Amino acid sequence: MERIVYVNGEYVQESDAKISVFDRGFLFADGVYEVTSVLEGKLIDFDGHLRRLRRSLVELAMTIPCPDEELLSIHRELVARNAVVEGLVYLQVTRGAADRDFAFPKNVPQTLVLFTQAKSIVDSPLAKRGARVVSVDDLRWGRRDIKTVQLLYPSMAKMIAQEKGADDAWLVQDGLVTEGTSNNAYIVTQDGTIVTRDLSSDILAGITRAAVLKCARELQMKVEERPFSIAEALTAREAFTTSATGFVCPVVEIDGTALSDGNPGAVAVRLRQAYIEESLKAAI
Repeated sequence: MERIVYVNGEYVQESDAKISVFDRGFLFADGVYEVTSVLEGKLIDFDGHLRRLRRSLVELAMTIPCPDEELLSIHRELVARNAVVEGLVYLQVTRGAADRDFAFPKNVPQTLVLFTQAKSIVDSPLAKRGARVVSVDDLRWGRRDIKTVQLLYPSMAKMIAQEKGADDAWLVQDGLVTEGTSNNAYIVTQDGTIVTRDLSSDILAGITRAAVLKCARELQMKVEERPFSIAEALTAREAFTTSATGFVCPVVEIDGTALSDGNPGAVAVRLRQAYIEESLKAAI
């Protein structure tokens, strides 16, 4: 059975979904996206994703394509039509279709596309065993705080990691870790302090990041938002990442050096459980 996807106001089978070859998302990566997790058929952190979507659009001089209530309705309709119990809803907004020109076109209808993916995210084998990461130079553009669809370099970094037998890469700029290819990065120091890079244009303000840091503070864990190096990470008690569909994922190895005796650390495991519990309470 084919998935039902949403394209510019219509619910269609995925094989019938079409956009113009002149769409600026295709030609210029001129678009933004959000990924909202689905647990027990409900949306996780939807309001946070909507706020970040609006911010990304404003930063690129675009507007939100429809009212918030309509976007929520579309998400719920896709979840229902595709019978998604656990997985995600992907949303993408581009500037629309116009003749190829570097200048932004005027008065062009935006393109709005959404689709679902069913996948197991709570019972994650990667979270159970812990991820292995390698460090890679961060060669992305300078506005990583905007969630654009230009994901070629993160994809390249992910492939570098896989070629080295790892699961993911942590990106490094000026000797300091920015983030993972599709997640925020954390270490836990020997005294139990959670360290993650502070917000700026260097990283994406993760919606899961904000929720997990809130959980950490409620659990009386000490948090420092500052940069850290790979050298500091290698001396850490443990490490982990956060993302919309990865939740909290322990990191057990960095550049071939094992952390936490090669097992998921206690802080990451506790935060993952707390985040899932709190997310289900607030799911819509």
